[in-house]
Amino acid sequence: MSGFNLKSDYKPAGDQPRAIEALVKGVKDGESHQTLLGVTGSGKTFTVANVIQQIQKPTLVIAHNKTLAAQLTQEYREFFPENAVHYFVSYYDYYQPEAYMPMTDTYIEKEAQINAEIDRLRHASTQALLTRSDVIIVASVSAIYGLGSPEQYKRVHRNIRVGEKFERAEFVRALIGLQFERTNADLTPGTFRAVGANVELMPVNEVAVYRIHPEQGRIAHISKLNAVSRALVDEPKEFFLFPAKHYVTDEADRGRAVADIQKELDVRLVQLEAEGKMLEAERLRRRTRYDLALIREIGYCNGIENYSRHFDGRKAGEPPYTLLSYFPHKADGTPDFLTVIDESHVTIPQLRAMYAGDQSRKKMLVDYGFRLPSAADNRPLTFAEFEKRVGEKVYTSATPGVYEFEHSGTPIEQVIRPTGLIDPEIIIRPVTGTSSSSSQVVDFIQETVSVVKGGGRVLVTTLTKKMAEDLSEFLKEKNIKAEYIHSDIKTIDRITILTEFRKGTFDCLVGVNLLREGLDLPEVELVGILDADKEGFLRSDTSLIQTIGRAARNVNGRVILYADGMTGSMERAIGETNRRRAVQLAYNTKHGITPKTIHKNIKDITETLQSERAAAITMLLAVDEDRTHDPKALKALISEKRQQMEDAVEVLDFETAALLRDEVYKLEEKLPVPKKPKRKPKWPKKGMVIDLED
Repeated sequence: MSGFNLKSDYKPAGDQPRAIEALVKGVKDGESHQTLLGVTGSGKTFTVANVIQQIQKPTLVIAHNKTLAAQLTQEYREFFPENAVHYFVSYYDYYQPEAYMPMTDTYIEKEAQINAEIDRLRHASTQALLTRSDVIIVASVSAIYGLGSPEQYKRVHRNIRVGEKFERAEFVRALIGLQFERTNADLTPGTFRAVGANVELMPVNEVAVYRIHPEQGRIAHISKLNAVSRALVDEPKEFFLFPAKHYVTDEADRGRAVADIQKELDVRLVQLEAEGKMLEAERLRRRTRYDLALIREIGYCNGIENYSRHFDGRKAGEPPYTLLSYFPHKADGTPDFLTVIDESHVTIPQLRAMYAGDQSRKKMLVDYGFRLPSAADNRPLTFAEFEKRVGEKVYTSATPGVYEFEHSGTPIEQVIRPTGLIDPEIIIRPVTGTSSSSSQVVDFIQETVSVVKGGGRVLVTTLTKKMAEDLSEFLKEKNIKAEYIHSDIKTIDRITILTEFRKGTFDCLVGVNLLREGLDLPEVELVGILDADKEGFLRSDTSLIQTIGRAARNVNGRVILYADGMTGSMERAIGETNRRRAVQLAYNTKHGITPKTIHKNIKDITETLQSERAAAITMLLAVDEDRTHDPKALKALISEKRQQMEDAVEVLDFETAALLRDEVYKLEEKLPVPKKPKRKPKWPKKGMVIDLED
């Protein structure tokens, strides 16, 4: 497997060469902790990419939220187009953990909405780590949560090769053992179907159909098909088939795990009954026996992760397998990969906080008979366990925290921006004006109108989600195109909103905390910080410096702090910003540099996810190309497609209907004079989001 190959149109400049040299030396010398203090817009990601290029080790990049992780994934993919760069975050669009509140005798069942696309990307991440060495995984704190054993995951995988023996019934049983589901409908990741003597399946890590053609008891050939158009993409000689779920065991381990779970149940029931907890004992008996019955029959049950200790063969209290377990290790067991903790001043505290909250919730479930004590071992890593499981660490932040200074000493500074851009001018204005009609919102609207007229974009931060939503609606009433973003917005939707903001679909983005660290928005000319004098987490010196940095990628960048008084945090943030301005100005003067706004391609990870669908539509249109030149034939073709779309809806084949709908819109663009069709199907309408699960 070839190593990392960095692709870039520009070379390290400013502070970057010195920072790269220092970081590479530190990693090669075995330094466990290094801190890169890089100001916003100084190119920290490019610096780290150069370090990866020189170190040539698999790399884990941890970010503190999904949006930032998606942005970093896209940036690293641009730097390393020939290598494997993957996105690993929690696959829940909505997650309500299982919990019990004894004060009100309220049991809350686990409720979750899994994003199938993110689940696919998680499997792509782990499979890449097990099959190649040139891998960069950009992850959220989901990286420290329990995952199935990598040894078991790898051991039960199948290598499907042309020429090997093939018996359909045995192969179907093997697929079910890998947690694949049989279907007679359209294939989705993790499903298969039998078509005559052939078997078709869709691996969990990609959207493509593999058709296995047997002859005389052996695999004659393998076809890889486009999942939508069914066009032939490739005829591989072999492919790897990994389990559809990360928690998977073979029959021998399953039998051992079932026996261990039964033993633990027997012991726990004796304890509960001895304590006079008959209700709790009966509750635990019923639930565990039901789960065991499912595991025996189908090898899986809802909440199977709560029994992970038994399946993995771990002892009580031992840490779980996580994404870190899938990274390479040396012969002596020490980690053999590089770890980059992005925006470490936020990510480190987040990593440290995960364990305690999880254990508090699990304790209630165990004490009141909802779960066996071993459920507590399905948990995130403690911070000490995390530190032992990663190798050399590089912390990157414009505002390193106490932990970074204590462990790495004096940080490696990257204050000078190669672009010559200077930290933005800071203006302080009152929250309440001199008249009843004057306020921070009124002033901000006036400033926004001025910036938008000049073609710029605006960010504004509020203290609460409700304030963000209300302000967004108020701005729309004032004819300002605005949207809000906060943690309640779905992962993929957040990425799309930021991309639309950069494209100019709307001009003002309102947010709370997600607008602070790491978001790369060079079109932003103005940042407004409402209620800047409200001391607290969102208005600390660290938060203010980070928010101010959102305007540091544009030569016209300005920041307005709305405050009726000067707090200590404001004073420190303004002082540090002015120090950095002075350093950059001196560098620009010495080297004759004129600051220029950063220009960056507007692209996000969702565009990659949609590319296969667009390719399928193009392919279908090409098939009908000869019928699109004659207007009459084109109209007839559109009518046929519309009828096919309606027929697909009738049989609930929404995926085909959606594809045909998009094809119709493309065909209509070829009409000499676009006309509104006399009859349109009521569903699906243009612009409607089609949820295949619904």
